[in-house]
Amino acid sequence: MTAPPIRLPSGVRDFLPRAAARRRALAEGVMTVFEAWGFARIITPVFEVADVLERGLGASARADAIRFVEPGTGEIVALRPDITPQIARIVATRMAEVAGPIRLCYEGAVFRLAGELGQREILQAGVELVGAPAATGDAELIAVASAALAELGLVDARLDLGHVMPVNHVLAAAPDRDVRARLAAAISRKDRAGVRVAARSLAPDIAQLADQLVDLWGPARATLARALALPWPDAVSAALRALDATLTAAAALVGATELDATIDLGDLHGFEYYTGLKLAAYAAGAPDAILRGGRYDELLGRYGKPAGATGFAIDLEAAAQAQRAAGVAPPRAALGIAVTGEHAVAIARALRAAGLRAVVDVAAPEPEALRDLGLDAAIAGDTVITATGARHPAAAAIEAARAGDTGPLIAILRMP
Repeated sequence: MTAPPIRLPSGVRDFLPRAAARRRALAEGVMTVFEAWGFARIITPVFEVADVLERGLGASARADAIRFVEPGTGEIVALRPDITPQIARIVATRMAEVAGPIRLCYEGAVFRLAGELGQREILQAGVELVGAPAATGDAELIAVASAALAELGLVDARLDLGHVMPVNHVLAAAPDRDVRARLAAAISRKDRAGVRVAARSLAPDIAQLADQLVDLWGPARATLARALALPWPDAVSAALRALDATLTAAAALVGATELDATIDLGDLHGFEYYTGLKLAAYAAGAPDAILRGGRYDELLGRYGKPAGATGFAIDLEAAAQAQRAAGVAPPRAALGIAVTGEHAVAIARALRAAGLRAVVDVAAPEPEALRDLGLDAAIAGDTVITATGARHPAAAAIEAARAGDTGPLIAILRMP
């Protein structure tokens, strides 16, 4: 009988050493930024009881959840499609007595149903800020997002802000669900003709605002100025003025005169989940946003502790793709050395103590084998052989390393 082919499930993949190193460096880099801003790292389980997890998921996220029967209990559990509901559960239960604001950060994989060519396992790193006043919390979130983007080293990364209230005001005026859906789709596509057709059943003043939403995107200050000149109701105008003040506060937090950001008030991504500010970040080479988030003041109440909250997550795979497109070099690991010969164990131990990677081999690998194994050089006899094929005499340096002085040997190992 022929054995079945060796394969992975659809939507998951392996990351070999170089790709894995880039993603780990991305995760640790942004987590270091988060911790520098006072966010404490936590770890949450990859699956939870489905009905508990799904309290915190929107309709689309619930549809994306991968469920299965947990063999030990027979309960229906779900792989987490999002980490934010888990943090809401933790804050509302295990941290219920902790005085806010509460700042938490995380990194890990989320799992979502996807098409045959789509990724089901997505690597994320993110922050959640619970219990801070909206004005200061939103400014802090934008500032942390800006700092995280700077850490990624993407010179063309663009932070894009939005707010749900203008769109919600327009869509609330739709006479039925069909008109609302057609209007939302047209606004999202920035399809002016489609908006005008869908808005025929709206009052003239609402139809005018719907038409304007198509153009309300661009540089932050100029876009807000155009938006504030429109005849919004008082609540929407107040939200837009608050967003303008948030931009100023966020710029001060990062030490800038003006925040380099755009605004898109016609972006409908997540508008049914978020309750105020939205933010996203885009970079060349990434197929979609590398960062998404916003304010979600209704979520914690579903777990028994109403509180305002805001947060974002970075898609580490999208960020890795953007880095490659931008020519950002992958992280360079510590030198890796194959050590052979009579005193290989002692030399390898000394090299590890000096921060290098060292493996003891029976025979010195050839240069091609060194490259395949992710090593930089081999020590054979009294010679250093590099992965490029160069050979360097090193008898005295090797003898010094045996005695614990690795400096001369490391200098030779670093030679091309």
